[in-house]
Amino acid sequence: MKGSLGRLARIFLTYSIKMTTLLLAVSVISFALVSESPVDPVQQYILGLGTAVSPEQREQIEDYWGVDEPPAERYIHWLSELLQGNLGESLLYRRPVADIIGERFLNSLALMLCAWVLSGGIGFTLGCIMGMYQGQWPDKILKRICYIISSVPTFWLGLVLLLVFSVWLGWFPIGFSSPVGVLEEEVTIWQRLYHLILPAFTLSLLSFVNIALHTRQKLADVLNSEYVLFARARGEGPWTILRRHGLRNILLPAVTLQFASFAELFGGSVLAENVFSYPGLGSAVSAAGLNSDVPLLLGITLFSTLFVCVGNMIANLLYGIIDPQIQEVSL
Repeated sequence: MKGSLGRLARIFLTYSIKMTTLLLAVSVISFALVSESPVDPVQQYILGLGTAVSPEQREQIEDYWGVDEPPAERYIHWLSELLQGNLGESLLYRRPVADIIGERFLNSLALMLCAWVLSGGIGFTLGCIMGMYQGQWPDKILKRICYIISSVPTFWLGLVLLLVFSVWLGWFPIGFSSPVGVLEEEVTIWQRLYHLILPAFTLSLLSFVNIALHTRQKLADVLNSEYVLFARARGEGPWTILRRHGLRNILLPAVTLQFASFAELFGGSVLAENVFSYPGLGSAVSAAGLNSDVPLLLGITLFSTLFVCVGNMIANLLYGIIDPQIQEVSL
């Protein structure tokens, strides 16, 4: 018991140090890139006001945002505010960045969780089928389908699914996370799931191919091993061999790829949310980039980095549960 607690403490300490270092590096790089942007954020802010601004008022806005200060001073000021929990105010939405991230993250989390479960389930199942029928017609057909899907852009696939299932067949809504004209408190969970099905399925197609092909290869290696040949000689059936010898050997690599797909899913959600007009972090970061909303763009960048790091830490903690032989986790 003490050994397990000590191991968990070392994992959290090591990963916390690495995560803090990574977040600091991301903040520096993101702030530097935003500072070198040719778009004037003050001008974008004035355009968003929709009213005429005098030169004196523009100077006051520039003083408030610290445009004339050196980039290093602006970064230190922004970092000090960040450490106090203040992410700034969005120029586009005229609200605190933390509030916008909190609201949009819940929508994105629901979308990514559904897509994550679908991609893992579909990918692992197809990988097992292809591995069990290696070289036969199910393997050949499924492998070709995986190659085709992996070469198709996500936004194009989303548009095709939107046209077929929403516009032509009318099976699913065209977009949004809830029915139009219904109050937020009156939306049921089934209505939210109904609006989630098509964008989540589109997003899941982004990462299930890697899991399927990797699982297929790992399972093929297991089935060609000597102990599996011995099990076959003893009369064990193919599905018994999969259950007794295959799953444990292929589950750990599948979990690794599944948790590593967090970053890929977040990147794909930007396209999926824009195609389906889904109000999540992906559509917010797209709007922030197009409108030069620097505080919101920096806030979402740091938050997404933290989200991916936490997902990787959970994956590392699960390794010891899936395979008890792993005593030390390499972080």
